[in-house]
Amino acid sequence: MERHLEPGLPWPLGAHLVDGGVNWAVFSAHATAVELCLFPEDRDQEIRMALPGRTGPVLHGFLPGAGAGLRYGLRAHGAYEPEHGHRFNPNKLLIDPLARALDGPVIWDNALFGYLPDAAEGDLTFSTTDSAPFVPRALVIPEQGRPGLPRPLDPGRLVIYEAHVRGSTMTRDDVRRTARGTFEAFAAPGMIDHLRRLGVTAVELLPVWAFADEAALWRTGRTNYWGYNPICFAAPHTAYGDPDAFCRLADRLHEAGLALILDVVVNHTAEGDEFGPTLSWRGLDNVSCYRLRPDNPRRYLNDSACGNTLRLEHPQLLRMVMDALRLWVRERGVDGFRFDLALTPARHHGVFDPQGPFLSALAQDPLLCQVLLIAEPWDMGPGGHATGRFPPPWHDWNDAFRDGVRRFWLREGTAGTLATALAGSSPVFQPAGRGPLAAINYVTSHDGFSLSDLVSYARKHNEANGEGNQDGMDADFSANHGIEGPTDHPGIQALRDRQRRNLVASLFLALGVPMLRGGDEMGQSQDGNNNAYCHDGPLTWLDWEKEDPAFATFIARVAALRARLPQVRRDVFLSGAPGQDGMSDVVWRRPDGDPMGLGEWNGPLKAFSMRLSGGNGTPDLLLLVNGGGLSQTFRLPEDRPWVVAVSTCEADNPDFVPQATPSASVPSEPEALLLPPLSLVALTG
Repeated sequence: MERHLEPGLPWPLGAHLVDGGVNWAVFSAHATAVELCLFPEDRDQEIRMALPGRTGPVLHGFLPGAGAGLRYGLRAHGAYEPEHGHRFNPNKLLIDPLARALDGPVIWDNALFGYLPDAAEGDLTFSTTDSAPFVPRALVIPEQGRPGLPRPLDPGRLVIYEAHVRGSTMTRDDVRRTARGTFEAFAAPGMIDHLRRLGVTAVELLPVWAFADEAALWRTGRTNYWGYNPICFAAPHTAYGDPDAFCRLADRLHEAGLALILDVVVNHTAEGDEFGPTLSWRGLDNVSCYRLRPDNPRRYLNDSACGNTLRLEHPQLLRMVMDALRLWVRERGVDGFRFDLALTPARHHGVFDPQGPFLSALAQDPLLCQVLLIAEPWDMGPGGHATGRFPPPWHDWNDAFRDGVRRFWLREGTAGTLATALAGSSPVFQPAGRGPLAAINYVTSHDGFSLSDLVSYARKHNEANGEGNQDGMDADFSANHGIEGPTDHPGIQALRDRQRRNLVASLFLALGVPMLRGGDEMGQSQDGNNNAYCHDGPLTWLDWEKEDPAFATFIARVAALRARLPQVRRDVFLSGAPGQDGMSDVVWRRPDGDPMGLGEWNGPLKAFSMRLSGGNGTPDLLLLVNGGGLSQTFRLPEDRPWVVAVSTCEADNPDFVPQATPSASVPSEPEALLLPPLSLVALTG
């Protein structure tokens, strides 16, 4: 390998193996120079060479004889003028934002900061300490070409399972101890068999892009467990495994018929606000990479509430993100992305813009327009809520469903609250011309209570987070059913279990795409902590010795029912109008069989039935819902026999419903079923 760089090419960004060597291309519109720092033998030996080529804002160079496995970093020279937004400091080794692999984690030390953390002048000071001992090296690796395009996903068949790679596998005894918490462990046959038994069709992994702890967590001895704090767009988190291990996981999931979705963060980075470390983008070109306050460019706009906001309206930063997303799809087999705080990158000139740079770039990209795109459609900035407003083919996390279903079963929600959720949340999605499948429905997610805690705690218990219980949502619409937290009271336990079944049945039998939080099928509790982002241990790990087979079987049963019924998976909202067969697509009735009156939807009656027409040989679905505190007798329609498909009434008997009027003794009368308080029954006929 030579030690002299040739000019090379300005594309593609990052480090790429080409004939005869390696080409590097790095974006920086304001740097006076960028040095390539090579570490050929050990972490302490460093060879620095300035990138000799410059094409517009891209600096580039080609190293003859270089090959795969070479470790490198970057150093950028330029003005250190925080008051003008510039924070160049060549004493800081920088991570290539498009590095395909890293050799380890960030090691926290004051040397990572571009200023003197203990100085009174704060970030206006300049640090001369070399950060190289504490920064991971990027690795040059070959492309992982995978033939073909991503497999088309039918949203109507999607059942998403949200999972954490580490937390899902740390206690699995069918995985060797040294592999637990990694891609290898998640790809193990036992884990994949578990997913298939549940009836899920897609796995959504919490962040697996390389990430770091926040400085505040480091200083208090805690960790960023969830991973929403990226240090690189294209490298997997080293604690989970290398790119090859990730590709093997994708292959195992695909072989099992499961799609792979990644939860990704392109709204902010681990560099935080002006008092954060200099790890990558800040040191390469702070002004170009981040949204700064126009009146004071020393400060960052903070729509993400994480200290900084990436400036995706800049074409070169947008290019970085698009290149990374394509890499994960084309080379690593990813089928879709869920974008954390998606409203932030979708902003243009400060407001949500469906035709803005980020959304337009994805819409026109011939590869990325084919994958599943899911938005967390809010952020912490002004006007920070856009559920239902993302353009096709996006899908939005449906917080209206989450809150509506919780309020009906656990709080004061009316019949209309649940009916709207079951019917696909049309007030949210229909005004923008979206269909029911644009909604990703969920009752729980990583962010908030687990399902067991949702029915066991009336308030959050986040004291262990070290923030005085001030973090996390307050409006969780949870209920403890008589006692706060764990209890041996059999009546309360039975009621909580029935409520879990009610919530899950509502999720799977509603129009829209259901998402199940990983661990809920096992009854996982986080001791009432509804923001357990900083806990990497038994509080957040799934305990495979405490599985809940009865509840997992119930979930699988209701998932199978959903898969059999196309009327639940439709992408056209219900109208109530007769179809070609003369049957209405939906009929709403009171328990006595009379039609629901308009005034009753918001009245005290919390019991109703919903009949979804099947047509074309598909059985109708009849949902009987009793959300009140008294038993209710439901008269069944007389036009056909009905068979109980799912019942939440008893834990170990999903077919059981008390019969108020057995048809055998009164054959001339329609059957009637007696639903106990807080129960749901699904019948087909």
